Amino acid sequence: MRMIDLIEKKKRALPLREEEIRYFVEGFTAGGIPDYQAAALLMAICFTGMTDRETAWLTDAMAGSGDRVDLSAIPGIKVDKHSTGGVGDKTTLILAPLAAACGVPVAKMSGRGLGHTGGTVDKLESIPGFRTDLDRRAFLKIVETVGVCVAGQSGNLAPADKKLYALRDVTGTVDSIPLIASSIMSKKIAAGADAIVLDVKCGSGAFMKTPEDATRLARKMVDIGRACGRRMAAVITDMDRPLGHCIGNGLEVAEALEVLEGKGPEDLREVSLVLAAQMLSLAGKGDPALCRQLAQNTLDSGAALEKFRQMCQAQGGDVSVFARPKSLYEKAEVYELSAPMGGWVCRMDAEACGRASMLLGAGREKKDSVIDPAAGVVLCCKTGDAVERGQALARLYTNVPERLEQAKQALLESYVIGPQKPEPQPLVYDVILGL
Repeated sequence: MRMIDLIEKKKRALPLREEEIRYFVEGFTAGGIPDYQAAALLMAICFTGMTDRETAWLTDAMAGSGDRVDLSAIPGIKVDKHSTGGVGDKTTLILAPLAAACGVPVAKMSGRGLGHTGGTVDKLESIPGFRTDLDRRAFLKIVETVGVCVAGQSGNLAPADKKLYALRDVTGTVDSIPLIASSIMSKKIAAGADAIVLDVKCGSGAFMKTPEDATRLARKMVDIGRACGRRMAAVITDMDRPLGHCIGNGLEVAEALEVLEGKGPEDLREVSLVLAAQMLSLAGKGDPALCRQLAQNTLDSGAALEKFRQMCQAQGGDVSVFARPKSLYEKAEVYELSAPMGGWVCRMDAEACGRASMLLGAGREKKDSVIDPAAGVVLCCKTGDAVERGQALARLYTNVPERLEQAKQALLESYVIGPQKPEPQPLVYDVILGL
């Protein structure tokens, strides 16, 4: 078998056989297939696509390229959740302890942020002392004793995906639905959960810009999960606006704590409850309507907040931040962005908001960039809000004032202010089930 033959075949839009896909994944992971040939095949896939069967084979080959987490020793149905990435998306910080407080064990491996999207691991590590670099034994022990653990991805979990994603990131081959679906699902399947809830974002701050594209991706991932024996649900949620008001690691932890206290922004609370209802339903706690009520009662009772505190303590985090969340971001200097005119916020560019936060020090432009846990943006106004000239649109937190003007400009360009109040946008477009 020769790699050039696979490239030529896919270039002509012909389907690859299972053994050809495994040859590619195994050879590239082992270093026998050079980057330039792998990049050529990835680009051919972007142009000509993959069949459902090819995508399933690619997913399985990547999931089998390294370790698989065995969660069978933990009683109950283990549920995982994955977001396709957005701005201000801190739902995992709410959902993981919330599900655990409802009796559903959560063993979650999360990633770091890159570019305008944030990463759950970075957010948790903004809590002083919080450890996400746990070995497998420590990870499972915390799940067994606390009911929930959120850690960084194991170095040998789906190594083929890790290597392929790094190549896709620098060759313009990220935005292919078969490649996105197989990348996400290979890690989720290798992580060992019995059921998976997908939060598929759509809008200006997401990979998928329209609900239609997001639905195509969601259905593809649900089908892959079902073929691998997993209970599946996908929720299509809006990312034309950042979720909540806070963008940036420490700021987002503080906002998640607000929601866990029964307060916080309504959009963040609503999306969290919709996702929680699906997680609990897949775990056998009842239909989604009943599970939503269970999640809401658990959130309002403070049980989910206490579960987050227990997880934080088990992972070495300083629990004093629960009493004083401001300590997570008070070391940054604060600046204000004022509205240049009055009217209504008609639209926002979520990606530009994320980019502004990154410029302030909250995100990575490169993989080795150092992030500032206190940096970020607090949005004082969002789509649908009335504003007056000179009113604060946002507060900017940073320790790199030399990039402040650039961040302000990016943030200002993200706002479209007009004379009329816009029509309300849905937070949730659709729910796709695959039990």
